[in-house]
Amino acid sequence: MTGRLADKVAFITGAARGQGRAHAVRFAEEGADIIAVDICRQLDTVAYPMSCPEDLDETVNLVEKTGRRIVAAQADVRDVARLQAVLADAVAELGRLDFVLANAGVMPGIGLARPTASAFNEAIDIMLNGVYSTIEAALPHLLRHGDGGAIVITSSAAGFKSLGASFEAHNPGLAGYTAAKHGAIGLMRYYATTLAEKEIRVNSVHPTAVATPMIQNQAAGAFLGEHPELATMLSNLLPVSLIPVEDVTEAMLYLCAGSGRYITGTTLCVDAGILVK
Repeated sequence: MTGRLADKVAFITGAARGQGRAHAVRFAEEGADIIAVDICRQLDTVAYPMSCPEDLDETVNLVEKTGRRIVAAQADVRDVARLQAVLADAVAELGRLDFVLANAGVMPGIGLARPTASAFNEAIDIMLNGVYSTIEAALPHLLRHGDGGAIVITSSAAGFKSLGASFEAHNPGLAGYTAAKHGAIGLMRYYATTLAEKEIRVNSVHPTAVATPMIQNQAAGAFLGEHPELATMLSNLLPVSLIPVEDVTEAMLYLCAGSGRYITGTTLCVDAGILVK
């Protein structure tokens, strides 16, 4: 049976594990070829273990098992020249680009003994500036084939809701994460309005906490244990603590496939009710 994304190509950042890997595999199952990038190294502002090259290799293996092609590379979304180079080579091999999933993200500052402003800056650089770099690097390829496409930015429930629960839980990384995810909505709306005439749809997805290594790690668990007021604030209205990655992936698929052909400029919340508490 032909998939909903047959003969399309998706560019996914942060694809080595977690949400990015789930997106890559599911889009491949629906017929898309994949361009996958991830930083695959540790950052000083991040206390939990980040992705490694072997994680990206596993994404490649899982996509190839679906029968689709994948081009994968280590790349930092803050490095637009590197993104441009990876995309040039990948599109030359795969033929086109249809979808951009700006998914790369980190949770800096949490678990560090003395987090500094560098945690704030890194959050902004990766999850706001990096989204801009991702889209700008991909845009010439989206435009080249002339029949539109879709961009989906991974924001968060924190795009609408502060992650600050108390002064005691003050952390520059949380401040940066909140600001970046709010800013992603502005970028989404900017690109939605400027790219509509080119038939490129732009939306953002806003999950509550997702069951990925960014949340399920010792540093995050210890921080929430030290600040139960934050854990209470982050509890969902529906009786689930973490949602599966697959539920976020289905939102991405809905927006990119034909089901989303008239949807642009939308903030799609997959938030288990946290924003109406």
